[in-house]
Amino acid sequence: MSLDKLRQQLAAVDRELIELVSRRQKLAADIGRVKREAGIPTRDFRQEKEVIERARSVASAAGVSDQVAERLLLLLIESSLTVQEQDLVAAEGTGTGKRVLIFGGHGKMGRWFARFLASQGFAIDVVDPGSDGPLPTLDHDITIVAAPLRASNEILFRLAATPPRGLVFDIGSLKSPLRTGLFALRDAGAQVTSIHPMFGPDAEMLSGRHVIFVDVGVPAATAEAKQLFAATMALQIEMDLESHDRLIAYVLGLSHALNIAFFTALAESGEAAPKLAALSSTTFDNQLAIAGQVASENPHLYYEIQTLNDYGTESLTALLYAIERLRSVVRAGDEREFVTLMNRGQQYLRDRDRGK
Repeated sequence: MSLDKLRQQLAAVDRELIELVSRRQKLAADIGRVKREAGIPTRDFRQEKEVIERARSVASAAGVSDQVAERLLLLLIESSLTVQEQDLVAAEGTGTGKRVLIFGGHGKMGRWFARFLASQGFAIDVVDPGSDGPLPTLDHDITIVAAPLRASNEILFRLAATPPRGLVFDIGSLKSPLRTGLFALRDAGAQVTSIHPMFGPDAEMLSGRHVIFVDVGVPAATAEAKQLFAATMALQIEMDLESHDRLIAYVLGLSHALNIAFFTALAESGEAAPKLAALSSTTFDNQLAIAGQVASENPHLYYEIQTLNDYGTESLTALLYAIERLRSVVRAGDEREFVTLMNRGQQYLRDRDRGK
């Protein structure tokens, strides 16, 4: 059989696969509807395990790699859960007849919130955060501030002059730069809280994702904000403002800084990228992929995350100390201390996995 004919048959199989995925999606949507009617949680880890084990068994009999079967089914499970979660959000949405105003609704995360709340039935209005004109009529049920950090604090201050009647919250990655604006709104009697969605604008499913809620002294407002995510599988976490920024200095600040340092070292090494690519390893490729994601992000946002956090220098100092310590160990040829560093890291990561 000719190469062209074999490729035609392969294309036909690919079409069949896509059609089967479509059928599976429709079944997943029906299963989600039955779960909603029965009051059953969307995610069932025991069932997912059975699906994976069944796929491995079928793969073995069909001469297909277990790993290929598992990766394929995990992707399909995630896709099915996404469909079920989105249907649940739409079915349980309480936004019909209510309006949302988003400062910065044309930004990436602003657009995400616009889509998310529109799926719950809310009508969405968007305002350019850079506008110097008068604020729009603040008769919305929800007002979201999704602007850069400095602009967000200014908007919060302006809102405090004439507090909106409905819920107000920001979605900033840091809270200390917004402290004065949030407290001004609180003191003006507004229903204000603060949230931090720990995911990017491409997120379709919130299972396993975290949404942090920072209460600024108005518990009812925080409870109302949490209710917006009740139909999702997002993990909701509450913490105070200072704890949030102290931890984010490591969760975001340290991880960003590490990757910025990584690709800066490569860029300034004098080694040509093609030469390094030819000698790449699994570890290098994985690190390069993460660094590439960081490099593609908004540099102005990442600058704010590094410079506006009251606790930001702590994580950078820790990174500097760790690198200097590693360099000293290597220069001294101290294998025992090197092994100690590795073992300490292994223990820390094991404890983290156990939730200690």
